[in-house]
Amino acid sequence: MATFTQTFLDESIELIKKLDTSTIEAVAHGLAEVRAKGGRLFILGVGGSAGHASHAVNDFRKICGFEAYCPTDNVSELTARVNDEGWDTCFSEWLKGSRLRENDGLLIFSVGGGNREKNVSVNLVRSIELAQEVKAKVFGIVGRDGGFTKQAADACVLIPTIHADRTTPHTEGFAAVVWHLLVSHPVLAKNVTKWESTK
Repeated sequence: MATFTQTFLDESIELIKKLDTSTIEAVAHGLAEVRAKGGRLFILGVGGSAGHASHAVNDFRKICGFEAYCPTDNVSELTARVNDEGWDTCFSEWLKGSRLRENDGLLIFSVGGGNREKNVSVNLVRSIELAQEVKAKVFGIVGRDGGFTKQAADACVLIPTIHADRTTPHTEGFAAVVWHLLVSHPVLAKNVTKWESTK
């Protein structure tokens, strides 16, 4: 009988084989276009995806030369907005303060992609709607059915569900794989990372 470890790794192998490489390419080229136009990249996520957003901001800035930010890096402003204005608008109001505009891009990390009807990650939904209003580009790396992010994005990588009981760990784990693929992609990478430079 297979151990849990073997089962989880087997599911991971199955999942990675099902990733849509053409969509990942579309995200890479779309992000490169944002950078080429002088646009900024705003990376949004909630919970574990907020940690991903912060890490990815570092990678897109340092490796790819983006001007990139995420609202969850400033806990004082984030909690003030949640307290004073509400959770649903905490990201979209931050984006308004950052003067989100047409040449900019959003990159969404989310297990479910946001769903207004189910009242889940509505702050992501509101941010995407704002991006649509100003004609900014929207990209995503999401799981499940992709939610509002998948419906509204210019390009969105869907992490396939292999086992429903492990949707979150697989989605969040492979979101990190996909964004590391993106910052390594020849159309995006500008700088050699430290360990690779010390061969």
